[in-house]
Amino acid sequence: MDTATTTELTTGLLRVPGAMLYYEVRGTGPVLLISQSGEGDAGRSKDLVDQLVTDYTVVTYDRRGLSRSTPDDPARGVTMAEHADDVHRLLTALTDKPALMLGCSLGASIGFHLAVDHPGQIGTLIAHEPVTPRLLPAGQRAHHEQELEHIQRVHRRDGLAATFKVIAEVLGIDPADPDVEPGLTPQPMTPQRVRNFDFFVEHDFTAVIRDTLDVAALTVTPTRIVPIAGRTTPRTVFDSKCAFALADMLDADLHWFPGGHNGNTTHPNAYATRLREVLRPG
Repeated sequence: MDTATTTELTTGLLRVPGAMLYYEVRGTGPVLLISQSGEGDAGRSKDLVDQLVTDYTVVTYDRRGLSRSTPDDPARGVTMAEHADDVHRLLTALTDKPALMLGCSLGASIGFHLAVDHPGQIGTLIAHEPVTPRLLPAGQRAHHEQELEHIQRVHRRDGLAATFKVIAEVLGIDPADPDVEPGLTPQPMTPQRVRNFDFFVEHDFTAVIRDTLDVAALTVTPTRIVPIAGRTTPRTVFDSKCAFALADMLDADLHWFPGGHNGNTTHPNAYATRLREVLRPG
């Protein structure tokens, strides 16, 4: 592990099987790992992290295949189990105590594997609209896996602009919705973000479709799993259905958070307030 420290931020590179993993650490208090959705790398949650560093030691990272987390063989792709093993190894390198985890979308699905395979490592998993078709009845699961495959075909045939439109429809995201908090850090569509989106659609979607998670095991893990959903996410879409199904399976309350599927980036101040409430002991 190689680290370089600035006044407020510690960055590191961790060698994991088949890849080099980049991560960032800020703040003080209990360890809270954020596993970001979509193409989001360690910097995508900056506005949310800014609100949390007085209460938590916040860990963010570039998921394998994104930005500075480089696979040895990028063409090979990745599995959900490998994503989870990356987080397991990262947390092992940073703390010997149970960590908190906020998993957004794909990040929540990664957290499920940690809860099952390394049950003592995560004390609480906040699962925001997991993209886990295996939570759904067989017919719905097949339909939504086919939606993901359709997005991949659109991406290969028509490019990224067309892909954004279909992803927004499947996940209930309105890219024209002006309902965001003021003063957000600009996130321009840089060439690196384009490459991240390409990897996300081509390889992470396949990882979701081929996932082997035993969802029934989530009912017996000692990890506290908290299902959450965005207030503005349409209840008819895939990610919302997964949040409801998770709450039903766990016989747990579904907690509502500001914004929609990307509320952690569109409403970071209000999102941080709700996150503290849900993480507060007792």
